[in-house]
Amino acid sequence: MKLRYSDIKKLENFLEKIKSDTYPEPPTSLHTNITKKVIDYFFKKFSLPPQAKILDIGCGQGVALEIFAAQGYHPIGITLNSEDVAVCQQKGYEVYEMDQSFLDFENETFDLIWCRHCLEHSIFPYFTLNEIYRVTKPQGYLYVEVPAPETSCQHQSNRNHYSVLGKQMWLELIKRAGFKIADTIDIDFTVPAGPDTYWAMIQQK
Repeated sequence: MKLRYSDIKKLENFLEKIKSDTYPEPPTSLHTNITKKVIDYFFKKFSLPPQAKILDIGCGQGVALEIFAAQGYHPIGITLNSEDVAVCQQKGYEVYEMDQSFLDFENETFDLIWCRHCLEHSIFPYFTLNEIYRVTKPQGYLYVEVPAPETSCQHQSNRNHYSVLGKQMWLELIKRAGFKIADTIDIDFTVPAGPDTYWAMIQQK
């Protein structure tokens, strides 16, 4: 299928339209604690080469970037929110305003792609996963974490959640993109609204 210029313009217009759905992501105790725990979990089971290059997709205001940098790795962050970009850059991190579905990096650039609570913001996650696969090095890793649908938090109702899918659908799309599933984790917790669940999936190229 070859896209016509008019089709490309339609896509550009739609992406521009939903750009206003983004919002700043200042750190919260819940997400900071989960981030620390899952990063610790990852490095207890998997290893990266010294000074590995890590891409943090949807980096927010730099919680994971700080942890990766402290461990001697070379993290790069991307986000669509200009305020988050500014905050991260003020902290000295290499962060760009960039869409996860259109990565401006060379093929096979990163040893680890960290994609925590970002794929649900994609309007076409299968395409996004193929783009992530492209920039992952051979034998490199991908960490994906997404919210489960229909919990007390009703994540599917979030204004910029476009793909709150079932767990098996996520795993199927990840495999179709070319990754091998290495581990899965159910993250269960309770918030004022009630019980909630995040699904974490670790895979290797």
